[in-house]
Formats: sequence, C-alpha cells, structure tokens
Amino acid sequence: MDDNDLLRHTLATLAYRGGKVVRDAPETFADFGASSGGRTPAQILSHIGDLLEWALSIAEGRQRWRDASPLGWDREVARFHAALGAFDEYLASGKPLNAPAEKLFQGPIADAFTHVGQLAMLRRLAGAPIKGENYFVADIAVGRTGAEQARAKGEFD
Repeated sequence: MDDNDLLRHTLATLAYRGGKVVRDAPETFADFGASSGGRTPAQILSHIGDLLEWALSIAEGRQRWRDASPLGWDREVARFHAALGAFDEYLASGKPLNAPAEKLFQGPIADAFTHVGQLAMLRRLAGAPIKGENYFVADIAVGRTGAEQARAKGEFD
C-alpha cells in the first residue's frame, strides 16, 4: 500500500466515523454548549471542514488556511463529506502529493479525528449518544467519503 492509498483509507475511515457522529443528530445539537467559551458542535464541524480543505490545499502545493463561518448543521455535514470527497479525488488522481503523507496525517487529518471524537463526546453530553462500535470489523472502503456509509456490523451499548 502506498502513501496515497493509506491516506485514502484514512479519509474513508474519517468519513465513516464522522458520518456516524453527525447522522441523526437532534436539531438542537448544532448549538449545544457544554461549557461557556467552548466551541459548539456546529463550530467544531466547521473547523473540521477547514482542516480538510487546508489538507487538500497542502497536497496541491498551494497551502491556504481559511476560517469559515459555520453554516447550518445540514450544510456543514454536506461540506464535511464534500471536503473529504475532494481530497480523496485528488489523492486518486495520480497528481503529485506536494507534502509528505506523514505530515498531512499528523497535522490536519489527525486533528480532524480529534474533533470527531469531541463531537461524539458532545453527543453523549447532549443526551443523544451514538452507539459504540468495533471499528475493526466496519465496512470501510477507499473512495467512500459521502454521507452514505455501510451499516454498522459491530455496534454495542
């Protein structure tokens, strides 16, 4: 497996895990505040979109950071999947990766996973937890970065 293939699998994993966390969230979840001064779920999801767009810009060799203003929840969910899809498409294109794969992973991608974990924790605090899952047996496929994901195989309470 080369670097691009591993990064593509990582993005598919992020789509699966992130998709699970944002799917079927209650209407009030986007603005849930666990503490004063903390980011809301909508702000966190917007930041994840920023990270993924930044990662693509780095891969393309034109590093650009943008702090986007949060959109509505459904639009941020769509942006999350669109950003994953755009990055995956670039990695699949055969175009050069203009940064070391390990730097892309340790920076924006790992940060995005951290924030998906925050969203999962906030779901629990907001009274709308997601089920735990044995992700080792999950049906995660390279290139599957959209909202439509395989059904969970190993969920538990």
